[in-house]
Amino acid sequence: MKSDIPLPSHRGNRFYQGGVATLVANALQAVNFLGDRFLRKSHHSLSAIEDLYRHSMDSAFSVTEAFLVTGAPHASAYYPRDFAWFYPDVLDPETVMDPQDAVRRVRLLEKSVRLLLEAVRAGVVTTTIVPAGRGRYLGVNYFSRPSDTLLGILAGLQQMISAEDRTAAYLAMSQCAHAGRLLLAEYGGDLKRAILQLASELEPFNDDGTRYLLCDVHTPRSAATDTRAERRRFVTNASVYTTFVWGVQLGVVDENELKRLLGRDLAQYKTDLLRLFGKDGHIRHSLEGSASSPASSVALDFVSVHRGFWNMSDASERAMFAATTDLIIAEPRFRIPSTFHFLVSADNPRNKMIHRIAAPAYQGRSCWPTFNVEFADRMLDYDEFTGGEAYRACAQGILKDIRTATEVHGGYQELISEQGLKYRTWAYKGAVAHSWFPRFLSVWRRAYGTPLLRWIDESTR
Repeated sequence: MKSDIPLPSHRGNRFYQGGVATLVANALQAVNFLGDRFLRKSHHSLSAIEDLYRHSMDSAFSVTEAFLVTGAPHASAYYPRDFAWFYPDVLDPETVMDPQDAVRRVRLLEKSVRLLLEAVRAGVVTTTIVPAGRGRYLGVNYFSRPSDTLLGILAGLQQMISAEDRTAAYLAMSQCAHAGRLLLAEYGGDLKRAILQLASELEPFNDDGTRYLLCDVHTPRSAATDTRAERRRFVTNASVYTTFVWGVQLGVVDENELKRLLGRDLAQYKTDLLRLFGKDGHIRHSLEGSASSPASSVALDFVSVHRGFWNMSDASERAMFAATTDLIIAEPRFRIPSTFHFLVSADNPRNKMIHRIAAPAYQGRSCWPTFNVEFADRMLDYDEFTGGEAYRACAQGILKDIRTATEVHGGYQELISEQGLKYRTWAYKGAVAHSWFPRFLSVWRRAYGTPLLRWIDESTR
């Protein structure tokens, strides 16, 4: 266990991790989550999507915010992985309301990514960073060490640097790209050390006489679905692979350095993962335990992240994706009846004890709109590369039902119960995920060919 000696950044922020830091962070988070559950009042429902979106953007990118977060009750802590999983499109100009909105988004993204890079420099690569007073931050792992924290940081940098490539509609975008390049130059060495450390932590896993490398052979590693307690999960290892690829693409690390540590190049590393997790013809969620049926062996997070693991130009990957997708679509237990809301899994997984008590279906038999958005986006990827329409209708159905749920429930939901209601238990109430809303708009436009909110389209001209 690391000590609780403060680790300063060059900007004066101090990062703490260790036993005492974890206890303090747990106490702060418990107060916040329970306080949110019992004190937050429910607001209006059935509002126009335009009004809900404007409110969400004003809330998510308020000038008073110090960091980009999901929304209550998560707003008191920072989750680095979210930059890859949940808001990879906050700089998409077609989701920006006006020049002032663009400036707010750029400002907050730059502040957020800089703080995460300071934490990496201080050696704090954790799932969660909890503020503890002015310039003091506690690094803590919920509920195991991360597989996708560096992935999120790289995603934030990627989004900043590529902002000017998408359009010249807003001056703030080119300024953001410049800021991203400066951050990459300043912290590239720290990121390189962290990525090589992650590569050195992979462990051999033998299956049918073949030696593979996994990040979670003996203990679970946290990912976006971090309450699931399984080991040897596809999503954690796909995240690690994507981290390496993005690190190479950004020039943070040389692939030959990774090859020396892994004993194989990245193409072979990915081929190995697909062979291991896809040996039944579809992507098995976890190699731990046995499933009662093929549909019980898969989970919706196999779609990984935007522009991440899946390469639909490869015929064998398309076939694997289609086989897994077809299992999910065909299984009635995978969706809320009479909707295109797909659950994370057909069965509730083995969870940590705290989640069995407080939120048993949190990442099992519940629907996460944002995972559904990524599911739809991968379907559109598939159709684009096949030149067909195999999944477009399903993708459009997913997005249409998310729009309906957003209007009915009065905001873009973190998750929905298997009964189609807002997810809540005696201890937890799901967030209104303001910062996840832009990604939905980006994929909607791709699926339907027209923007959901026409007034945003006019403002970008």
